[in-house]
Amino acid sequence: MSTDAEDAGEDRRKYEFRKVIEELQEYEGSGTQLVTIYIPPDKQISDVVDHVIQEHSEASNIKSKQTRTNVQDALTSIKDRLRYYDTFPPDNGIVLFSGAVNSGGGQTTMVTKALESPPQPVESFRYHCDSAFLTEPLEEMLADKGLFGLVVLDRREANVGWLKGKRVEPVKSTSSLVPGKQRKGGQSAQRFARLRLEAIDNFYQEVAEMANDLFVPKRHELDGILVGGPSPTKDEFLEGGYLHHEIQDNVVGKFDVAYTDESGLYDLVDAAQDVLADQEIMQDKAQMEEFFEKLHTGEEATYGFEATRKNLVMGSVDRLLLSEDLRRDVVVYECDGEEEFEVVDRRHSTPEHECSNGATAEVVEREDLIEHLMGIAEQRGTETKFISTDFEKGEQLYDAFGGVAGILRYSTGV
Repeated sequence: MSTDAEDAGEDRRKYEFRKVIEELQEYEGSGTQLVTIYIPPDKQISDVVDHVIQEHSEASNIKSKQTRTNVQDALTSIKDRLRYYDTFPPDNGIVLFSGAVNSGGGQTTMVTKALESPPQPVESFRYHCDSAFLTEPLEEMLADKGLFGLVVLDRREANVGWLKGKRVEPVKSTSSLVPGKQRKGGQSAQRFARLRLEAIDNFYQEVAEMANDLFVPKRHELDGILVGGPSPTKDEFLEGGYLHHEIQDNVVGKFDVAYTDESGLYDLVDAAQDVLADQEIMQDKAQMEEFFEKLHTGEEATYGFEATRKNLVMGSVDRLLLSEDLRRDVVVYECDGEEEFEVVDRRHSTPEHECSNGATAEVVEREDLIEHLMGIAEQRGTETKFISTDFEKGEQLYDAFGGVAGILRYSTGV
């Protein structure tokens, strides 16, 4: 079971990756000259270097001199960067980006970036050369969240596995010894029906044991269990009390699924999209409902940058609530020994500031607003929660409260 500190560290890493992705998406190249390489953790660096050398050689056939030069320069830069790594990449692999990006006025600037240990393992080696960097696989990694147990069964077979973010992982399977509905000669209909029911019961117990072994150890991390199959099989299984009670309580949906082999696990996820979408934002909804409840009573809630920052510094914030769509900077000014702050759009230049005490303002630093607040939160033992805008109260956090709010440990009057 992850700790609050681990969750906060993971949130920070994901936010930093999201920032880099957004920066990469802004780059444009003239022609197919921006190179992206995805390297899985089990891929030997020497093999990647060989591939880069081969691509460098083949790039000599590009007709456009400018594109040829830019592609070869990008590949040389990537090869130089690969020297920093040993036999294999770091955990979860590496993603490399390099190319001459448009910088205005017909000019280009060479950019090379390496993303080490992304949020999810790089699944396969990919070499991509285009007018834009390939960021979609990284976006999918950042979208990955949630851990769901999967069970599909009919009276012939069953499969169990995981849904980790958007990745389906089949784990265990079994087939049944349940006889067909036609009885064999010599058996009475009553005896055959009894034997068939016993076989069904034994099969359900086997499937439940398989599911319990897999899910119970992870029960505190599970966001839910999804069960699929034809009716009445899945209904009999769920209503028969076969699953461990803690697992049974975690079932968030049952769905009609035609196939119960490994492909049935994928069909189950497809059928459960509405439930999964609701589950992803349920925690966000709970946070915002608690915030609005405390705001309504007039105690133990704060919002807006200035008030929330003051409460953070005091150590009174239990949970810092930040909108996932927040893209702002905070400028720190020194005003004759006093610090003052101004929130600005990330794309805008640093504005002139009038100190409240009449002193001349001097810019101390300009920092990403989220990183600024998360840095204080980490020092004060405050948990940070990123809130989606995919529901009404999440939109309100962004639109009405500037994307910043907090649930307090105690009322401060700030």
